[in-house]
Amino acid sequence: MGDKGAGNHSDVTDFILVGFRVRPEFHILLFLLFLLVYGMVLLGNISMMAIIVTDSQLNTPMYFFLGNLSFIDLSYSTVIAPKAMVNFLSEKKTVSFVGCATQFFLFAFFIVTEGFILAAMAYDRFIAICNPLLYSVHMSRRLCTQLVAGSYFCGWVSSILQVSITFSVSFCASRVIDHFYCDSYQIEKISCSNLFINKMVSLSLAAFIILPTIVVIVVSYMYIVTTVLKIPSSEGRKKAFSTCSSHLGVVSLLYGTVSFVYLTPPSNPELRKVASVFYILVTPMLNPLIYSLRNKDVKQALRKILWKKKPLS
Repeated sequence: MGDKGAGNHSDVTDFILVGFRVRPEFHILLFLLFLLVYGMVLLGNISMMAIIVTDSQLNTPMYFFLGNLSFIDLSYSTVIAPKAMVNFLSEKKTVSFVGCATQFFLFAFFIVTEGFILAAMAYDRFIAICNPLLYSVHMSRRLCTQLVAGSYFCGWVSSILQVSITFSVSFCASRVIDHFYCDSYQIEKISCSNLFINKMVSLSLAAFIILPTIVVIVVSYMYIVTTVLKIPSSEGRKKAFSTCSSHLGVVSLLYGTVSFVYLTPPSNPELRKVASVFYILVTPMLNPLIYSLRNKDVKQALRKILWKKKPLS
């Protein structure tokens, strides 16, 4: 990383993204792998948004949230994957200071927004199962719009704060970021500044913005499980659980992979990079599959679209 005492340069104009430390001949393989998975991310999430928009039967709060989830998944993958693929094939693996800050801002914006959208979806399932008779009253179009707008606003505030503190520091002689995208941890490693404020802001954001989303999800599902277990028939319990199983799968994928990344020892950066691929590309690829394979409404909507396009014999 370079000696921090070698210099103190606050006028950095670009950074070098190391990417994966593999032999040069494997870069083309990484490019093809990223291209394949990213292509599936595009296809899956654009298809999901198209199905939700075109089918009037999916004009419900649950699918309104799901459409936004697909948009967010598609967006934060797009923020990272194309630049990473370009660097796999390029000898000059640089990113400008502004480009790095922009990538960091957009990624933080979408990933935090997704956490709030998932919390809103958990609340939606809680109302649907625990208060079904009042569902249409509680989950009005206005409330759904406010929840989504609030999610984007919280993501915006969080990312503004993170970018401001991360890129206001002085950087050392080294400008090498040991990752395939502009990761805050690796950026802080090449800083010469005192990072106490950075750590405090990060902890505050986790405590006041990220932690509440987890609490809403956990509490919602505690009530859901309690309510479902009181249903006398096994068929009724199975039907109730099936309405939220897809959401639970998506939540587990996102929080599981993100937790794994940040719990991985800093001494093993390559493992952190591999884990990052999962929540940047694999999770957005799997989310549409989870909802389409386990949701009869989506499958029926897809059949109707395909049937309309089927040529008459």
